[in-house]
Amino acid sequence: MSRQWPLTLVVSVAADDNRRMTAILNPYLNFRGTAREAMTFYESVFGGELTMSTFTELGAEVADADKDLIMHAQLEAPGGINLMGADIPSHMDSDARAKFSNFSVSLSGDSGDQLRGYWEKLAVGATITEPLTLAPWGDSFGMLDDRFGVSWLVNISGTPAA
Repeated sequence: MSRQWPLTLVVSVAADDNRRMTAILNPYLNFRGTAREAMTFYESVFGGELTMSTFTELGAEVADADKDLIMHAQLEAPGGINLMGADIPSHMDSDARAKFSNFSVSLSGDSGDQLRGYWEKLAVGATITEPLTLAPWGDSFGMLDDRFGVSWLVNISGTPAA
């Protein structure tokens, strides 16, 4: 499945408890009318709290067909997982945006059970491009394109494959 839209990375700047400024890099996924379904699916994979707002709810002027599409969604899940996403309204130039479709979202860490659980859920309806197996560098690694066309990389540090 080819990717529908590019990934936009959002850098948020926020003050921590010591009033120092920190930067957070968040994937921002763009969809063609499937943001609600995709973000709800990711909530079922990662858990957490999902908020979504339509173009109408946020007061955006768009075509009638786009009014109920998602203008902004955010999933804040345990372990620092933060995904954002939106539907791209019909007035935006799809050809210009499509050229930026080379991306993957990477999940990595040493919690094998947790990461394998994510892999199994993301794999439902997905195209597996590299099974989650022992990689030459000693980690378990796999790649897939989920049912929404988003590419995911999963790397479990220093563990044998399942």
